[in-house]
Amino acid sequence: MRYFEDFAVGDVYELGSRSLTQEQIIAFAREYDPQPFHVDPEAAKSGPFGTLIASGWQTVGVFMSLLVNGLVNDTVSLGSPGIEGIQWLKPVRAGDRLTGRVRIYESTPSKSRSDRGILKTEGQLTNQSGELVMTIRAVNFFGRRPAPNR
Repeated sequence: MRYFEDFAVGDVYELGSRSLTQEQIIAFAREYDPQPFHVDPEAAKSGPFGTLIASGWQTVGVFMSLLVNGLVNDTVSLGSPGIEGIQWLKPVRAGDRLTGRVRIYESTPSKSRSDRGILKTEGQLTNQSGELVMTIRAVNFFGRRPAPNR
């Protein structure tokens, strides 16, 4: 398990890749973001993107899945109080191969809770062409390594 002390400013973690099918895009959007360019391939052709695209919220979900499976499950994660920002920079289309990466840009031991530290991270998703499609800046709590028994 990785503790707060095992992370350093500047560390970068590769999180793996994942693709979305047209069916997955439509199913997610029907439930959570039913705009025509997310749910109707025909209507999407005359929409602002010229084709069906994934909801930005689904793109965030892809990143979260990659983050948890590629890093967080092997840590003493204590959750997150929130994000500082998300940017959707390019549309995600069916079949795009999304690759995740996260970089630590700030590390601070908690002043009020000695059992944890605070990491600020910037996550990125790129497509198969290496184009940046999304960034997300987050605040994360991680448990500190217990002191050895004396």
